[in-house]
Amino acid sequence: MRLILDGEALVLPEGTSVAAALAASGDDHARSDLAGRPRAPFCGMGICQECRVCIDGRRRLACVTLIREGMKVERTR
Repeated sequence: MRLILDGEALVLPEGTSVAAALAASGDDHARSDLAGRPRAPFCGMGICQECRVCIDGRRRLACVTLIREGMKVERTR
């Protein structure tokens, strides 16, 4: 499946989470804190919310969201 991560196309297998797509991109951070430090997925099950990203214009958790064809993902800063 193909998704767009920060304007770059990535092709990954079906069933891949958005958090795994971030890791596959070579830069696993999902967002930056108020001081500009990168934050990455931590718990992997949606509790800590460190993996918040913008998916197709809406804020979602990367660790519990599976990729789909044409999905647009943007790290939140």
